Formats: sequence, C-alpha cells, structure tokens
Amino acid sequence: MHKAGEIILTKIQFTDSFEIKTRPALVLFEEFDNIIVAGITSNKNMKGIPLTKKEGALKESVIKLNYIFTVSKNMVSKILFHLKHEKKKRVFNELVKKLDELND
Repeated sequence: MHKAGEIILTKIQFTDSFEIKTRPALVLFEEFDNIIVAGITSNKNMKGIPLTKKEGALKESVIKLNYIFTVSKNMVSKILFHLKHEKKKRVFNELVKKLDELND
C-alpha cells in the first residue's frame, strides 16, 4: 500500500490527448487500489510547491496542487523517494487552503 508523501513514477494519461506518459507524482492517499496523486513537473514556471534535487528530485521541480488525479496501483512503476514530514505538512496545508477557498 502506498503512503502519503511518497514520490512515485507512474503512467499518466494527459487530459488534452490520449497519450500516456510515465511521470513522477506525489501520493496523497490510497484507497481500494486507487492512488490519489498530485502531478509533478520540471517546468519551474508552473505554480505549486517547489521540489528540489536536495530533497530527492532528479530535476528541480514543482508539485502541482491544481493537477490532482487518480491512478491504479498497477500503473505505478516504482517509489522514487519520500517527502520529509515538514514538506508533506506544507503540501497538505496548501491543499486544505485550496479546498477552503471553494467554500467562499
């Protein structure tokens, strides 16, 4: 079972095409073999939470909290690394803020 804070390598179908690519993603939670993840991009101009090489990323990257989707556990190639507690807490705090904004 995957745990919140894992950075995984998974197959992702992009919403603007039928193309499937293997990309890194942050596990938010897993339930019934479905893994809810936040996408990660190496495009540092994108909005999100920075993810550095020092933290384990292959390239300086951004966790995109506006790009959340579900993947099957069968689509996961491997676990790359785990976020430290402080970074994981920051991610979840930012997600809660985004959800709270929907109530306004």
